[in-house]
Amino acid sequence: MSKSRQLTYSQALKELESIISEIESEEVNVDTLTEKVKRATYLITFCKGRLKSTDEEVRKVLSGLADSPESDAK
Repeated sequence: MSKSRQLTYSQALKELESIISEIESEEVNVDTLTEKVKRATYLITFCKGRLKSTDEEVRKVLSGLADSPESDAK
């Protein structure tokens, strides 16, 4: 993957699933296993961070709806 493109959650998840599949099917060469595990760790951290920030943003939006005068009129 090109470093100039920003990694998306979907891309990270797809790559992570691919790495897991390789490891589970024992397709990974012992010489590259460490790099695959490091990349998987990075992808997991990236996905967790993206989920957390999305959750926080959604909560803020929903909180804003609950505090808006329009929600009181209904």
